[in-house]
Amino acid sequence: MQRFIPVVALVVALVLVLGLPFAARAQQPAPNSVPLTFGMTADQASQSLGVPLQYVRGTPGNELLVALPNVRGSILSRRSDALYLQFGKGRLLAWKGDWGTTPP
Repeated sequence: MQRFIPVVALVVALVLVLGLPFAARAQQPAPNSVPLTFGMTADQASQSLGVPLQYVRGTPGNELLVALPNVRGSILSRRSDALYLQFGKGRLLAWKGDWGTTPP
């Protein structure tokens, strides 16, 4: 019986530790329901995605920006997917998801 109590305590501790990322993810606010569409400005696209956009290259108004996912709270998850957004004349022209590579 005395060996059983430490094992139960260990299992309970593991469940609590591994369950925390899921609990934190469940408490995050709902994402914006505005879809990403052609013709959006950089600010509108940033609001639609719910993350800030980072400059990659290009001249003002004709630039390539990247949106990096916000995956804080999970130790076991290593995500490196990014969404690249191409703007022309200040408007969204195209986007491309890049899954599995490390963003700049």
